[in-house]
Amino acid sequence: MPDQKPAFIQKLIFFLALAFCLTPYASPPIALVLGLLIALTSGHPYQKYNSKATKILLQVSVVGLGFGMNFSNVLEAGKSGILFTIATIFGTLTLGYFIGKWLKIDRKTSHLISSGTAICGGSAIAAVGPVLDADENQMSVALGTVFILNSVALFIFPIIGAYLKLSQTQFGIWAAIAIHDTSSVVGAAAKYGDEALRIATTVKLARALWIVPLAIGTSFFFKSEKKKIVIPYFIFLFVVASIVRTYVHLDVSIYDALVAIAKTGLVVTLFLIGAGLSRKTLRAVGFKPFIEGVLLWIVIGSVSLWAVTSLIQN
Repeated sequence: MPDQKPAFIQKLIFFLALAFCLTPYASPPIALVLGLLIALTSGHPYQKYNSKATKILLQVSVVGLGFGMNFSNVLEAGKSGILFTIATIFGTLTLGYFIGKWLKIDRKTSHLISSGTAICGGSAIAAVGPVLDADENQMSVALGTVFILNSVALFIFPIIGAYLKLSQTQFGIWAAIAIHDTSSVVGAAAKYGDEALRIATTVKLARALWIVPLAIGTSFFFKSEKKKIVIPYFIFLFVVASIVRTYVHLDVSIYDALVAIAKTGLVVTLFLIGAGLSRKTLRAVGFKPFIEGVLLWIVIGSVSLWAVTSLIQN
């Protein structure tokens, strides 16, 4: 009986915060901070369901954003970021290997951090982990490192972009390359502008397709017998949604409503990501793995920023 009141209060706080995230007053950064505050104070009352709920909601929200994008623009944005994507993925993985050896970090942990930085954060780590046969501690260290840097990026990237007066195109490509998780990429780009959001989402999803060759390459280099490879099928549904928007001429208000729902879904996703953080995960992130994550992030962020400002003029 004494435990029922704290549990009730915990759930009440959680649902009040969740309800706020459904209002127009909530933004991706605010939702993330709100989730973090709950995680570190009252705690998440449904922690064991959080990971699956977050994954599903993020994927549905990304697909929903496709209903706001013209297919020809999606193709153009995908092509404009392909060279940056290839160069930065291979560059990040290579640099991560040498930084890991220099810092004497466990090889699997180092590769997970490099994979998350190179492609799409937690999704890449979740896909590569089983192939790598990584244990729970190695996964927690990599996910914790990426999560912390994602949280920082969501706040500072729009500020840096505004200070440097980056165009919508420049910021969209830079965010897609230099921010780890799709959720934080979309959140930061949405804050910067609609055009940045369109470009960042498309480039990031094109980048996420590299999860498949990365997982195959990982099984080869680590000589792993684990062949489970997670294919991000929701990316193809995003493309289908864009095609429907372009060629199926429904009332524009219908598509606008779907996009608005998707953006709200993204806000809730970031709230759940923040609420899902545990003190255990934070404690698992050691000093050296975190340093590797920071160094990789600084390099990829700086190089990609130089590239977009030098090569893209609009």
